[in-house]
Amino acid sequence: MRFVASLRNHIDALVHPSARSDALTAARHRAFIAPRLLGGFAALAALPLYLAVRGVPDWLEFIVFAWLIAPILLGYFLSRTGRYESAHVLSSLALTGLVMVVAWRTGGIASFAAIWLVVVPLEAALSASRRVVAIASSVALGAAGLLLLLTASGLLPPADQNVGGTLAAFGIVSAALYATGIALGAESLARMSFWLLYAEEDRYRLLACNMTDVIARHARDGSVQFISPAAEPLIGTTARKLLGQGLFQRVHVADRPAYLTAIANAAQDRNEQSLEFRIRRDAEHADAPPSFVWVEMRCRPVDRQAGADTGVNEREVVSVLRDIAPRKAQEQAFETTRIALERANAGKSRFLATMSHELRTPLNAIIGFSDMLKKADDLRLDPAQCDEYARLINESGLHLLAVVNGILDMSKMEAGNFEIAPESFSPGTVIAGCCDILSLKARESGVELKTRVPAALPDIVADKRAVNQVLINLISNAIKFSNRDGRVVVSALQEHRHIVIAVEDSGIGISNEDLPRLGEAFFQAKTSYDRRHAGSGLGLSIVKGLVELHGGDIAIRSRVGEGTCVTVRLPLDCEAHRNGVTPISMIQARNERADRQSVGASVEDAVPDATAAMQVRTEVRKRA
Repeated sequence: MRFVASLRNHIDALVHPSARSDALTAARHRAFIAPRLLGGFAALAALPLYLAVRGVPDWLEFIVFAWLIAPILLGYFLSRTGRYESAHVLSSLALTGLVMVVAWRTGGIASFAAIWLVVVPLEAALSASRRVVAIASSVALGAAGLLLLLTASGLLPPADQNVGGTLAAFGIVSAALYATGIALGAESLARMSFWLLYAEEDRYRLLACNMTDVIARHARDGSVQFISPAAEPLIGTTARKLLGQGLFQRVHVADRPAYLTAIANAAQDRNEQSLEFRIRRDAEHADAPPSFVWVEMRCRPVDRQAGADTGVNEREVVSVLRDIAPRKAQEQAFETTRIALERANAGKSRFLATMSHELRTPLNAIIGFSDMLKKADDLRLDPAQCDEYARLINESGLHLLAVVNGILDMSKMEAGNFEIAPESFSPGTVIAGCCDILSLKARESGVELKTRVPAALPDIVADKRAVNQVLINLISNAIKFSNRDGRVVVSALQEHRHIVIAVEDSGIGISNEDLPRLGEAFFQAKTSYDRRHAGSGLGLSIVKGLVELHGGDIAIRSRVGEGTCVTVRLPLDCEAHRNGVTPISMIQARNERADRQSVGASVEDAVPDATAAMQVRTEVRKRA
């Protein structure tokens, strides 16, 4: 065994380096070199024994033994040059030459050696080259024809009488053995080719089955002829159902033209094509609806040379499909972030543009009038003028404080740090109080302020201060944007387990272009540096934030020149609504923990009249 392994290693070392990269080519080189080296050296080793038995050989026997050296030389030639086909051609020529010489001296075409001409094309078949087989067959047929011609024309020399039946039998047997060796070599090469092909297919099958990307082969019309099993987890169905037009039918309708165009261009232009499209994925459960996923397809035509070797149509296309849903999600997140940054940048610009007016105006008034008060003696101001300047300073400071408070409240709500303190109160009382506060402003602006609140409106549980701020902002905006002789109506009603408060005016209205953006911080409809109506653009944004904190919603309906209606919808119990608890159980739990005095105090704060406060307190105690 050690000798066989050593001999095998020696033969492997004789294979030319150019053939070692391919297992089948290396096997063919070994099949050519090994029998010639072994046969040649075995014949040379047997030469002394033959001479001892036979005696001095004649010239024909000498030629035969000399030819035994030729295979050794041919093996050396292939080992050094790597020219496999040339070595086979030389081997065929050497064998044909030997047969011609022996047959010429031993009877021509009737010689025992003529049978060796059959072996010449059989040996050439081991090269797996049609050109080599054609050359060897032509040489063998030419030699046979020449022997026939020489035999028929009587140009052959007299047959050598020393060649007896033993040598003829030896020639026939050796030819049969040689042909047997060729057959065994062919069978070995065929088996080697089969296993190499199987290993290659197994390797590609392993890659196709374990790759996350989908590999498919398409005809020019887009029909699928092969698709790897990786398509099953991607598309949610078996690979068999995707053959033919199965894959095309799952492509999104809007992406089908681009899909077919990419495959047709790859087949026609012979250039790689890339495409992103949506494909339908079946749901895991039968009840769930299917969804579309984004995939990237890279397709290229089948190699022309590979197609010629395997019989594949050169217009076929190979594609690789990859799931890009995570990348699309990242792109969407990036786009969302970009839009948010642009909005933030626009908000910053609006903030600077708005605050530059809202902060500078009261600050300039405070500084200017305070300087005049400091120089009251020099300017000889009377007490009435000093009181007027002090009043203007106070109003400017209050306005500045309101702006700063609005900014701080908006920042708290955006940061999620604004907390509300729910309590039970009558919304009708709060509406009436806010209208009383703003009635003077309405009269000064020439606007009629009216309320439509039913007496049987139920109490709500909410942050009283926040609801008061919401109503003041909405009513103040309605008065501010109403023309003289206009009208503002504040109404309220109960709708199931919610209370709906509407503030409607007959003012200038809001355009459809600006309506969707109302509620954004620092946004003002048709804002400009010389705008007619002052304001920071935070009022409606704060209103929206406070309403959402209560679990409510806000709706705005407006038409330019006809007025605006802002509707606020609040739950009767915002605390229970936010916690997902029924209002009755929430009220009972809260009243069991609440202090009776604190309840009475909150009622008195909500209802200034003592009799009304007593009635409401009694009603609250009944509910508790």
